[in-house]
Amino acid sequence: MRKFVTVLIALLALAPLVLADGAADYGKFCASCHGATGQGTPGVFPPLAEWAGHFAQNDEGRAYLVHVIVFGLQGQISAQGKAYNGFMPPFAQLSNDQVAAILNYLLSEWNKDLLPKDFRPLTADEVAQLRAKALTPADVFKARQALVQSLGIK
Repeated sequence: MRKFVTVLIALLALAPLVLADGAADYGKFCASCHGATGQGTPGVFPPLAEWAGHFAQNDEGRAYLVHVIVFGLQGQISAQGKAYNGFMPPFAQLSNDQVAAILNYLLSEWNKDLLPKDFRPLTADEVAQLRAKALTPADVFKARQALVQSLGIK
């Protein structure tokens, strides 16, 4: 039991480091378009705060979040009832760990109220599996359209 408690304490101590890496990478790769606090840029880049968590409701949504970062997104979308017509470039150069850390950061920091009760953080292994499916930004757009409809979000 003592060993279990020691391991648990060590894991809890490392949790902020994962978030810190996600925060740093978000600041480096995402904030210039989506804003320092995930608020987005009106008409061009959608908010991530209080929005991206809608997509964490099921496996298809988790895949979409990974695919947007890795493969990009092209096409007019709506978020929180507003239209956006920017282009999300692919960030395929990011490691699986970086993609997972960025998503876990923005979901845990700005989307807590939208996450399902059984939410589990994304892992590098999950990102690696999802990255294996080669998509274009237009493919990601089509997947988003279907996902938005199935989840009933606008």
